[in-house]
Amino acid sequence: MTAIEKVREFIEAINRHDVDGIGRLMTEDHLFVDSLGGEVRGREVMRRGWAAYFSMVPDFAIEVQEAIADGRLVLASGMTRGTYSPDGKLRAEYVWSTPAAWRVLVAGGEIATWQVFADNEPIRMIL
Repeated sequence: MTAIEKVREFIEAINRHDVDGIGRLMTEDHLFVDSLGGEVRGREVMRRGWAAYFSMVPDFAIEVQEAIADGRLVLASGMTRGTYSPDGKLRAEYVWSTPAAWRVLVAGGEIATWQVFADNEPIRMIL
């Protein structure tokens, strides 16, 4: 499987909100870097993080429009969208979407680094 195919598999697990599947695709020392440069390291910590995020944004989805690879490094761009849902209800006034890009390092067939570049302003405005 190519690095781009592995990244697409990871995104499919995210879009299914399959926390176990996401976990199986991450390295043990997985590094997540958010749009502000904050870092979280570790598969289990990130499994819990994804579960919490899906509780907050139950229809979160990623749409990749382009992806390129150079060996193990994949750069992808597209959109993210979702509905902020503090009480579990989806309301039209809490829907957001924003352009996004991802820098992903694949190691040993697993996602070693997942770095997100996205404008968080749409969801910040809702909060």
